[in-house]
Amino acid sequence: MSAPSVRQRRLGAELRTLREAKGLTQEEGAQAAGPGWDKTRLSRVERAQLGIKPDVVQLLLDKYGVSDPEKREALAALAQAGTRRGWWQTYKDIISPAYAELIALEADAKSLRSYQTLLVPGLLQTAAYARASIAAINMSSTPDQVNALVEVRQQRQAVLSRPEPLQVWAIIHEAALRPTVGARGVMRDQCQRLLDLMDLPHVSIQILPLGAPAHPGMAGPFTVLAFPESADLDVVHVEGLASALYVEDAADVVVYGSAFEHLRAHALPFAASADLTARIKQEHK
Repeated sequence: MSAPSVRQRRLGAELRTLREAKGLTQEEGAQAAGPGWDKTRLSRVERAQLGIKPDVVQLLLDKYGVSDPEKREALAALAQAGTRRGWWQTYKDIISPAYAELIALEADAKSLRSYQTLLVPGLLQTAAYARASIAAINMSSTPDQVNALVEVRQQRQAVLSRPEPLQVWAIIHEAALRPTVGARGVMRDQCQRLLDLMDLPHVSIQILPLGAPAHPGMAGPFTVLAFPESADLDVVHVEGLASALYVEDAADVVVYGSAFEHLRAHALPFAASADLTARIKQEHK
């Protein structure tokens, strides 16, 4: 059995929370789901071990007294997402399940808050910067594999230009803009890309200067993904060299949100961030 997706876990956890808030047992919830359902099957859904169809979710929400149309639509969409094929599945032989999950979450998210220490966030990278950084990090990848991963990274950026674009707030440590990545001019063009993105109304970029005081971001980079239906379903993505961690517990997600607010306070204001980025761009000649 494959591992449950983050979206399955989010849906299962929310359905369990709604049922318990109504004071219903799993057996009572299963009765509302219709023929063929029992408490064991509902338990498997709540533990993200089994998928569920959107129409059955609607029946459960009727039983649980959920009338908010936006919440109902969002939870049904989570159920539908379990069977949806995304463009990224074309690259299933080259990207890990955890990476595919991140792309799917970005596609579903309303907003994203990212803190990066030594890399420009993937959604903000130029193709040349992406190629150089991917080749450096994925040490055993062939040139063809690197090219495919660059294609994936570029296609991910479509969330910034969709009809209702992803709201992105990125805090980038100045140290990420200092190294020479790739051939001459790559960092200069990458800095210009950041300057161009700063003009978009749905993209906010701040630079955390080298001289900033001690801060919670010293623990490492992270990304908080927020979704339309409920703050309780927000997810934190923490990426490592060989794997990724998804933080889903609501209390832990709040800790990362608080950390991001501290980083915002330590980072340069928007105008000063743009000025510093422009100066660093001139240094990469």
